[in-house]
Amino acid sequence: MKIRSLRERGLVSALRQEFRGSWGGVFVGIGDDAAVVRKARGRGLLTTDLLIEDVHFKTAIHPPFLLGRKALNVNLSDIAAMGGRPLFALLGLGLRSGVGKRWVEEFCVGFKKALAEAGVALVGGDISAAKKICLAVTIFGESEHVVLRSGARPGDLIFVSGRLGEAAAGWRLLRKGYRLGTSKRLDPLLKAFLDPRPQIALGRVLARRRLASAMIDTSDGLSVDLHHLCEESGTGAVVELAALPISPLLRRIENNPFALALHGGEDYQLLFAAPAANRSKIMRLAPKFGLTEIGRVVKGKRIQIIDGRGRKKLLPIKGYEHFAS
Repeated sequence: MKIRSLRERGLVSALRQEFRGSWGGVFVGIGDDAAVVRKARGRGLLTTDLLIEDVHFKTAIHPPFLLGRKALNVNLSDIAAMGGRPLFALLGLGLRSGVGKRWVEEFCVGFKKALAEAGVALVGGDISAAKKICLAVTIFGESEHVVLRSGARPGDLIFVSGRLGEAAAGWRLLRKGYRLGTSKRLDPLLKAFLDPRPQIALGRVLARRRLASAMIDTSDGLSVDLHHLCEESGTGAVVELAALPISPLLRRIENNPFALALHGGEDYQLLFAAPAANRSKIMRLAPKFGLTEIGRVVKGKRIQIIDGRGRKKLLPIKGYEHFAS
């Protein structure tokens, strides 16, 4: 196995090449939000994610109850991005010395509450000692119609749910010492980072009604995730900067809210492409799910953004990437 780079994209590409093969019962393997496997009816979905202390969270900042919720919900977001319904979960829990019983109890209460909200059952896992707290969650789900990253075509429109950049702004505030309750005005931003909500219902509607041609969740930032979607689809894209859904609060407290909206990450909203013929049906869903049309899919490989003066320029990829120096 030849690994050219330990940056996230390079490592995933090497693993994808090394373990490529034709396996009975596997429809989609490495490269999307979840694997797609055969089941008696429909398609099974498998996804896993890691949250590592001092990489993805800090115990001094993230309350264990909310961390328990987030540990599950960021995985559920991958199932949502495939248009699926989550069914079962596995939890791997690595605990360092010094973690008390109360921390573990509160984490489990949060995890259990998130399970109940999503209708998911915890069916197993593993526990181990570790130098840092390590949370590994695996989800099994299903979908009768799976939405992949690779289905976008030139002429499709690009939509996103929710508001962008709030989680990144919340993380900045947390690092400055703000906590929930410090300022009720800023609490929505803190909650966006500490307690993200997976868009399962939206993903299922888009899949069931065959509205979306390609979809991904905005975990690493719009610029990175749009790049992933276009790369898998073999297309480019044009995004209208002025169309990005940015809350009035974020505009008030940030000098450059557009940078956070484009590159911040941790929003866990859904970014999807859809044929232009489906626009009216999607816009009927907009009030319920907070949908915004932000651009279109184009031929070629370039991803461009149109600024407030109508000028086109390449959209830099500046979102979160593991192993980046």
